[in-house]
Amino acid sequence: MLAWLARHGRRVVNGAPVLDLEISKVRQYAALEAAGIATPRTIFVGGKDRLVEAARRHFPAGPFILKPNRGGKGLGVRLVPGVAALEAQLGRPDWEAPVDDIYLLQAYIRAPQQQITRAEFVGGRFVYAVEVDTSDGFELCPADVCAVGEAFCPADSATADRPKFRILDGIEPRLVERYEGFLAATGIEVAGIEFIRDADGTVYTYDVNTNSNYNPDAERRAGRSAMDVVAGFLGAELERRYGLREAAA
Repeated sequence: MLAWLARHGRRVVNGAPVLDLEISKVRQYAALEAAGIATPRTIFVGGKDRLVEAARRHFPAGPFILKPNRGGKGLGVRLVPGVAALEAQLGRPDWEAPVDDIYLLQAYIRAPQQQITRAEFVGGRFVYAVEVDTSDGFELCPADVCAVGEAFCPADSATADRPKFRILDGIEPRLVERYEGFLAATGIEVAGIEFIRDADGTVYTYDVNTNSNYNPDAERRAGRSAMDVVAGFLGAELERRYGLREAAA
C-alpha cells in the first residue's frame, strides 16, 4: 500500500523505507552508527542451534540480552546471566522460538538506575522525553492498550511515588541534535527513540519506534499531548500539500 501511494504521488509520512527500519534492528543500528550514534554491541544469530556458540564467542563472561524476533513491546526479551544459563533456557520444554528462528544477542548495559529514556519526535523535531521504570521487565510499551492482560506492561506503576512513565521536559541539546539529524537522514518524521545510560554516563541508543505511541497517564500528569502535536503536524501537511486545513480539524 505504501509503495502504491508513493507511486501515485501521495504524501506519505513514515513511508516504506522507514518501515524497513522499523522491522529490522540490524538496519536500525547500521543507520544509527552511520549518524555517529552509539548502540550496544549486537550480534545477529540465525538459528537456535547457533545461539550458544555465538554467546560463548562474543559474550563469554555474560551477562547479555537475548532478543528473539517476536516484534512489539519487547516480547520474549530476557536478561541472561551467562552461557550456561542460556543453554538451560534453550533446553526447557516451554521455550518459545520465533517463527523465523532469528535472534539478537546484545551487550547488557549496566545502568545506575533501573530506567531507560524514550525521546519522542514529531515532524522530525523533539517533543518530549519519557523516563521509563524498567524494574518490572523489558516489555515497555507505553500505550494504555498494552495494560490489558499484560503483567509486565502496565499503563502505569502501582506506586504513586514512582510512576512507570514520567515525562521529562528535555534531554541534552546535543543528543536532541544528533537524533534530529538521524531522523532527517533516514526520512523518519514520527518516532520514539529509546536510550540508556551506563554507570559512566555514556548513552547507548537501542531502539527506534516509527510506530510510536504515548502514555495517557504520564501525559495527563505533565499536561502534554503528543497526539495533539501529531494532529497539528498532519494538519499543516494537509494544508501545505492539498489546502485541506479544515479537513484536519
